[in-house]
Amino acid sequence: MGLDRAASIEDLRRRAKRRIPRFAFDLVDGGAENERNMQRNSSAFEDVELTPRYLIDVSNIDTRANIFGRQFDLPFGMAPIGMLNAFWPDADVTIARLCKRENIPYVASSASSTTLERLAEASDGNGWFQLYVSGDDAVTDSLVTRAETAGYDVMMVTVDVPAAGKRDRDIRNQLAVPFKFTPDVLLQLMTKPVWSLTSLMHGTPNIANYADLLKSATSYADVQKTLITPGFTWDKLQALRARWKGKLLVKGILHPEDAIKCAELGIDGIVVSNHGGRQVAFGPPTIEALPAIAKAAGDKLTIILDSGIRRGADILRAKALGADFVFTGRALAYGVGAGGKDGAQRAMDILKLELVRAMGQLGAPVFSEMNPSDFPARVPAR
Repeated sequence: MGLDRAASIEDLRRRAKRRIPRFAFDLVDGGAENERNMQRNSSAFEDVELTPRYLIDVSNIDTRANIFGRQFDLPFGMAPIGMLNAFWPDADVTIARLCKRENIPYVASSASSTTLERLAEASDGNGWFQLYVSGDDAVTDSLVTRAETAGYDVMMVTVDVPAAGKRDRDIRNQLAVPFKFTPDVLLQLMTKPVWSLTSLMHGTPNIANYADLLKSATSYADVQKTLITPGFTWDKLQALRARWKGKLLVKGILHPEDAIKCAELGIDGIVVSNHGGRQVAFGPPTIEALPAIAKAAGDKLTIILDSGIRRGADILRAKALGADFVFTGRALAYGVGAGGKDGAQRAMDILKLELVRAMGQLGAPVFSEMNPSDFPARVPAR
């Protein structure tokens, strides 16, 4: 299937799977344990029904959204994904530049395989920075200082990794960073020549922002130890709030009381997220957690949702249930895996087309004026 025949994000996912070695595809595509939570993130969106309103002029559709005093052309951005260059070479920069062209936010992961400085340059003012808080305060302070110097004015601190998630696919693939060229891996590389040759030209990916610390790493589990934060508490979040002068988001909130606590600490916004189903195997889908959080803290915080966005209509479902904005990670990743720069653009075009059509079908011509009370969402009983 050519890119022009890809009708959905799932079509791009299938194309990417054919082009990428299994161990690299699974790194992004996989979830925790039996992947039930990852799968339900997407299926739970499909359960949310929105009732269309008719006899409304939808001749002109306005998809713009205002977040933190900045107007973006679309109500979604690129979520942070670590080691994305292992999925497709130079994917980080490719998507960062796409986000700049489309005027949407790009979140650079502190676990990215491209330095935060280069990603700030590529996103050119549209970049936000995602922080994993290290157990070593000096490491954290260094990353925050680098983010400030690079010009990021929004930081997203991830709090849902107090313990490493168990990803069965990575265990079966014996994933290591840097990659180990086992006989199985070599066989996979031989059957995916385009990926292999392109990767050869770009070099073996690693976690660029932790390069010095990870020289002694022998497995992906060792890498995860650098990123998990079992000792990160509310007191330390408060200290980070005082340290960071820009807008601060907390990513990984699933409980209403945690959202309220964030507001009390002066946090600017939260991301209702379960890490794309990659950390906790037994938690709720984000779209199901959203309504209670929005009810508890919607007037105190900017509320963003990620995990499970695969269709343009999913963005409207999140808006109807209380989100101000959404992020998607895998959707654009599948695009770049399916066809590099052109594939990333195809994924963006699919989401835009679906969003515009869904807004027209729903009778909501202006996204920023869409009032959830006008489009009450209903989740049928299972």
